[in-house]
Amino acid sequence: MSEAIATKPPMLPSADLEIKDAYLIFSAIWVDLQERFGRDNLKFPREFIWLGGAPGAGKGTNAAFIAEARDITAPPVVISSLLTAPSALAIKNSGQMVGDREVIGLLLEELLDPEYHDGVIVDGFPRTKVQVECLKMFYNAMLELHVEHRAGEFSRAFRKPMFRISLLFVSEDVSVRRQLSRGQQIREHNRQVRETGIGEEREERVTDFDEQLCRKRYKVFKETNFDALQSLRKIFHFHFIDAEGDLPEVQRNILREFAYQSSLELSPEVFDLIRSIPVATKLGIHARQELVTRLEEYVELHEDTFRNVVKLIESKIIPIVHAHAMSGHAQINSEECLLDDPLALRMVIDILWERGFHAMVDIHRVEVPERVDPVTWEICCRVKKVYRIEVRYPPSDIRRGH
Repeated sequence: MSEAIATKPPMLPSADLEIKDAYLIFSAIWVDLQERFGRDNLKFPREFIWLGGAPGAGKGTNAAFIAEARDITAPPVVISSLLTAPSALAIKNSGQMVGDREVIGLLLEELLDPEYHDGVIVDGFPRTKVQVECLKMFYNAMLELHVEHRAGEFSRAFRKPMFRISLLFVSEDVSVRRQLSRGQQIREHNRQVRETGIGEEREERVTDFDEQLCRKRYKVFKETNFDALQSLRKIFHFHFIDAEGDLPEVQRNILREFAYQSSLELSPEVFDLIRSIPVATKLGIHARQELVTRLEEYVELHEDTFRNVVKLIESKIIPIVHAHAMSGHAQINSEECLLDDPLALRMVIDILWERGFHAMVDIHRVEVPERVDPVTWEICCRVKKVYRIEVRYPPSDIRRGH
């Protein structure tokens, strides 16, 4: 992730009036927060997922799934819901408009709630150029708090922020089709509620019953939310998620996008220390080809040992495996001297894995008394190696009656 963002916005007037306004707006909000809560109490979440999507893209459906994928337990912050909160209604009732200044102020105050401390999904922000610029300034302000506190006792409360921009995308035709389908489903639901008296009626949006209005909503999305999020892709982690398929397919896309990426989530210092250790998921990419190569080399370079290992498996291991077929789990203890050769032990594991078993070997050393020293009365022992071979495999699918 790039951090090539100025630590403070430019103090000189900007040629772009909206960026200048964004600086004035954010500065006023930040000063207000510090005065009301105290700078040391501006404890925001560590991870932010700024979620956007076209009408019908499934933001409401998939927000909970994204939260689960990222271990976020707090409910999402939905900007449209914030605008119906008492504080927003008070602004409206006073005759004022809920503009960028009010939206951003309400949002940042909400994000101070401790329930969001470990992570939060923000649905529907940013949507304007002013909001985009304020988001950058917010990130810089959080970085300053992190630097100030990283060596202090409250460092965990001021961790380095992680911003993820996530966009659920569908084409215009898919968006329109889903909006109209949603309208029909809600109308049918409300009809059943009125007839049976069971359940609660849902809001019927005018835009869900008019194709032209559906297309207009999509156009507004492309010109506001879509462009706003796209403008941040060179600055923050950006996740473009194809949401046109069915729900399982979309959720697979989400999991791929949010797969753990240590180089993005860890600090450079920590990542540099552990980067030489392979990632578990990558080990399996060529595991089958590597297994085949090893087996071929065993026969080519150590054929006698390999044949003896095969005989050992056939005579001593497989009979016990057969006997435990119902459970799919067998444990074999062996004192075979052949296994004292590390290469033979590796062959046992590789052969069993090639045949579809999950095999592990644990070596136990047991001291066996042999004699007593007549002078010192010390018990002299020899060390006996016991190889405990654990084999797991699919159990029998025979079903027993009750």
